[in-house]
Amino acid sequence: MVWMKFALPAVLAFAFVAVSGPKFIEFLRKLKASQTEREYLESHVAKSGTPTMGGIMILIGFILGCFAMAYWFPRVIPVVILTVGFGIIGFIDDYLKVVMKSADGLLAWQKLLLQIVVTAVFYFYLKSFTDVSVSKLIIPFTGGNTVDIGWVGIPLLFFAVIGTVNGTNFTDGLDGLASSVTAVVALFFAAASIKLGGMGVESAGMAMFGALLGFLLFNHYPAKVFMGDTGSLALGGFVSGMAYMMGMPLFILLVGLIYFVEVLSVMLQVSYFKITHGKRIFRMAPIHHHFEKGGWSEVKIVAVFTAITLVMAIIAFFAL
Repeated sequence: MVWMKFALPAVLAFAFVAVSGPKFIEFLRKLKASQTEREYLESHVAKSGTPTMGGIMILIGFILGCFAMAYWFPRVIPVVILTVGFGIIGFIDDYLKVVMKSADGLLAWQKLLLQIVVTAVFYFYLKSFTDVSVSKLIIPFTGGNTVDIGWVGIPLLFFAVIGTVNGTNFTDGLDGLASSVTAVVALFFAAASIKLGGMGVESAGMAMFGALLGFLLFNHYPAKVFMGDTGSLALGGFVSGMAYMMGMPLFILLVGLIYFVEVLSVMLQVSYFKITHGKRIFRMAPIHHHFEKGGWSEVKIVAVFTAITLVMAIIAFFAL
């Protein structure tokens, strides 16, 4: 069973995405679910017309991998709930923009409201059907010591989940970037679950790892398909769900450093632009575009950001 809970979900998820990918991409083309790129990123203009909403493949592969082990490891279910919940929000946004040709998709307040609702459902499930406490957190670099922050854990849950989700969303801006970074994060959480004595969510980590590897067959540079908000929001839900099921939300700042830097770069850029009436800190935000404008290739940026995530994952693993 130890071998099966690692191999089976990963193989199932990978096989589904890898095999269904070509047909699914063709279906998206017929649906005319194509990406429209911004003209002020010259290197991205050629990507216009590339099918998006490929995150659906990731979600289905992930669900198959998780449900294959859910009977023995029911703790994967809350992770699925949060991942799919945010994936649905992303799907609605994608569908409005690329299929219905709505310029804005979901309005900012609508998206935020839906994110709050999905997070609330996750919290309700944890409180009603599991023994997971959102107030009890493992402190990094203390040998596994925990702290109980009481009622503060509830607002922290909403802040951490929604912040992480939007961080992964900003990370999805280059071919293979969000996929590669999150594949490393998924593998970290699977390994961390085992190190903590088998937390019952390692199958979810391996299912996402397998699904993302399968997706990278089509999403690496030059991408044949993009994940869209369907995928990027779902990945944020997955990362948050895994962290909270193990009492490890503080570790998101370590293993999810790239997500944090991406969203922080946008916040700094927008704030500085308003304060200085037009000046910028970065050439362009999120920060991966800053490096792209500086002459870095997409492949180099993805490789560097993934390597940074791998280093941070190793540090986070020993921080347990």
